[in-house]
Amino acid sequence: MPSRILTPRSRGFLFLDSHPAGCARQVRDMWDACPDPDPWLDDSPVALIIGSSSGYGLAATVAALKRARIRGIAVSFEKPPTERRTATAGWYRTAATARLARSIGRDMVFLNGDAFSDDVKEQVADLIERRFGGEVQYLLYSVAAPRRTDPVSGTTYASVLKPIGAPHRTKTLVFDEDGAPEVREVETAPAEGDDVEQTVAVMGGADWSRWIDHLAGKNLLSPGFSTVALSYLGSPLTAGIYRQGTIGAAKAHLEATARELDVRLGDLLDGGAVTSVNGAAVTQSSTAIPGIALYTGLLRGVLGEAMVSPLGQLVTLWDRLRGSARMGLDPENRIRLDDWELADEVQSAVAERWEAATTDTIADLADLDWFRAEVQRLYGFAVPGVDYGQAVETDVPWPAAG
Repeated sequence: MPSRILTPRSRGFLFLDSHPAGCARQVRDMWDACPDPDPWLDDSPVALIIGSSSGYGLAATVAALKRARIRGIAVSFEKPPTERRTATAGWYRTAATARLARSIGRDMVFLNGDAFSDDVKEQVADLIERRFGGEVQYLLYSVAAPRRTDPVSGTTYASVLKPIGAPHRTKTLVFDEDGAPEVREVETAPAEGDDVEQTVAVMGGADWSRWIDHLAGKNLLSPGFSTVALSYLGSPLTAGIYRQGTIGAAKAHLEATARELDVRLGDLLDGGAVTSVNGAAVTQSSTAIPGIALYTGLLRGVLGEAMVSPLGQLVTLWDRLRGSARMGLDPENRIRLDDWELADEVQSAVAERWEAATTDTIADLADLDWFRAEVQRLYGFAVPGVDYGQAVETDVPWPAAG
């Protein structure tokens, strides 16, 4: 494919193309912002990161490689470039992450495939056995997907974003074709039929548990093995569509799965399982949820630079997993990385702005410039230091295993 000058073209918050140079620079900036490892971390444990190419999964991978000194396998599901379209942003970010891993001599294999499938699980198991000494010390699970096919039954489940029990009305933030912000009231119909069960089947803990079963069945989990699934709790302002809705039911199932796995792994390997409750961020998943865009923009308006990035949160998570910091579990056996967001004074300030938010006032209440840029950066645009007037090669290869 010839080099092209790429400009951001979108339908709402979804962009049609991604920018390779912007994605690469974004990963490089994350890498440079990540602190060096503690000097006493002189080993290189094997980790498996599932969902490694975007959002919190990408932050987990960068922090793991540079801060936690891990080696291992990263799994994601991305689309390659075609004659008409660029590759997905995660494709380019993975290529950039692989280059940085090689630059410090870190042995990391990046697999592109459906993490829900048994075929990918078998590929990972084979790599652990052949390349990484037959044992994995950490498994970090960060998967958000619209559907999942159960490898045993062949049934395909689809997740939905719906409240449970009654329609839910909320404010939400949209931008018109000229980029002007508008605050609207939207109503979402409640879940019906098997919507809750389908969403739990996709976004709950079933696949996470299958990963543990698959690797344990091949004796590939090390003594003291630890696993973490990333989750989100969120504000009371968004609870009606999120934590009290179908996605919330899936998150509750994920947390219940963690408690079950914690008992099993404790008995089997003196290991453990927890969920990590992360704070708000602009991600491809979050922008699809009614009200979340408005909430996140207002939160940034309140906190400014004090808002903790996904990288900052995942550095803290790896420090806790590797023993550089206290685990700090809540009564539900969850690592809490969202205290900066859910502090009473922060939520009170955001709630005041939420009540006052209209199309006429939103520019004074939310950090809209930051929010617009964050959405564009999901696709490699609006990244400082990138010349978007330059043509770029879009046919970037997936990183070879080496």
